[in-house]
Amino acid sequence: EDVYGLGDRPRKVQDAYEEAGARLAAEPAGGTVGPAQLQGAMLKAGYYDDYWPRRAEALSAYLKGDPQPLIDQAGTRTEEGAVAAENSNAVYTAVECNDAPWPTDFGVWDRDNTRLARRAPFETWDNVWTNLPCAYWRAPRQQPLDVRTAPGELPPTLILAAERDAATPYEGALELRRRLAGSVLVTERDAGTHGIAAGPNACVNAHLEAYLLDGRLPARDASCAPRPEPEPRQAAAPRA
Repeated sequence: EDVYGLGDRPRKVQDAYEEAGARLAAEPAGGTVGPAQLQGAMLKAGYYDDYWPRRAEALSAYLKGDPQPLIDQAGTRTEEGAVAAENSNAVYTAVECNDAPWPTDFGVWDRDNTRLARRAPFETWDNVWTNLPCAYWRAPRQQPLDVRTAPGELPPTLILAAERDAATPYEGALELRRRLAGSVLVTERDAGTHGIAAGPNACVNAHLEAYLLDGRLPARDASCAPRPEPEPRQAAAPRA
């Protein structure tokens, strides 16, 4: 709050975000950044803590009258970036829709996600639109693979997880650890980054390198201290 002026409680910050979305719906920033682009940019902060300062700076500046940082961060991709994103989305959709039986009645999607959005308003409907092609996927539905192994079926497996990963909740790592016999879980405590391998945490990397280079696992599940949280960065004054 002292740095960005977005609110001193989570609800106030949420209100600031929703106010920005409403303004952008009425008048896209720079003619290119509307609520969808805002959502796409801010979603990065749910995956990677490192995005927090820049995204907060852009949101704060926009609400104070300077849209340029938000335009710079959320604006139209380059043609090369758009092609890469489209390819990634196509692969994601094919995997998601073929791996599991999705509801084919939109009424089910609407009912379930309306209920979920009361608890998780930020990402629920964005996630629906990402996965909705699966309701109309023409290939035969497949049954999900039951991932579990008995002792000796797989080589010992290293699992890495951050405790506050918003994209793949930590409970999933605990469940995977339970299902893969002989696996060992290394946890980055009090951190929220999605994917912690080969990042700035030397403790995590030491476990990863020992596993990949020498085939060594910790004797038991292990914990690593979190990487430092990003420092707030003062938003620039509005442009004249």
